Amino acid sequence: MIRNLLCMTAPVREGFEIPCHEIGPKSSHPALALVAGLHGDEINGVFILSRLADFLNSVEAGNYPDLRLIKRVLIIPAVNVLGVNMRSRTWPFDKSDINRMFPGSTIGETTQRIAYAVLEATKRADYRIDIHTASADFEEVPQVRLHGPSDAERVTARMFGLPAIMERSLSPVFTTTMMSSWKAWPGQSFVLRVGQAGTVQLDHCQRVFRALLSFLGRTGVLEGVRIAVEDEDICHFDKESALRVYAEKAGTFVSDRQVGRWVRAGEELGFIYDSFSGNVIEKVVSPAAGLLTGLRRHPLLFEGDLILRVNRRM
Repeated sequence: MIRNLLCMTAPVREGFEIPCHEIGPKSSHPALALVAGLHGDEINGVFILSRLADFLNSVEAGNYPDLRLIKRVLIIPAVNVLGVNMRSRTWPFDKSDINRMFPGSTIGETTQRIAYAVLEATKRADYRIDIHTASADFEEVPQVRLHGPSDAERVTARMFGLPAIMERSLSPVFTTTMMSSWKAWPGQSFVLRVGQAGTVQLDHCQRVFRALLSFLGRTGVLEGVRIAVEDEDICHFDKESALRVYAEKAGTFVSDRQVGRWVRAGEELGFIYDSFSGNVIEKVVSPAAGLLTGLRRHPLLFEGDLILRVNRRM
């Protein structure tokens, strides 16, 4: 079933709606709530959840006889609907970040009302998943992020089968995020970070789509999922495991490396060229042996810009 999570008027002509999918047996609250598009340029998440909704609706329609959806799933493919339409990361009218408006309010400004509606719809779910990307300049390996996790969340995070689990403390900086508001409620909460903003990266999207199906099967939400006995190498990283490389000089950064590969200490990962003369002015190498979890994709950079991140095994 498709329903409107929120309907609001606009200054001129038609108003706007935030639609969501409610799929599976009716219940007092969803077993799983999935949210994407809090930022309007995070298209990977919007695409993944729209495809997942289509798949689960097909399961409900009987198109996959071996599968049965036995628990309720709520999917909100895009929260910042106007931002998606206008290719804007923030809310287009006042440039505010919806993910800094939680827990929201029924009588606040527009983005606060949106945050309130999303939180009310998702907070009682047994499992809650927020899908994000990195910025338009940077690419992240598909990963699970845990913020101030419980032991149960650490165990459950492995059910996605993604190569990296990143653990962070729940800093006061994140007090007004959806994740922080979720943590005040019973249940388990996860962030998935997928690739780069502003585009659909099909390989990443397919990988996370499969990860979500694996999660649905392992948590008992979707019955009949064939789950691989052998997981790929899943590594758990804390904040201290991350090593970052910053540009020593401005220029044009070029790399043919892919995130998600294991690299050696000192391995060549790219070059910075002088943007006028074309000379190589810096060779960029890995600071340690580890997993290449993030890499700059916008070629032009200033001195001090982040180029890459490598996470060492704990």
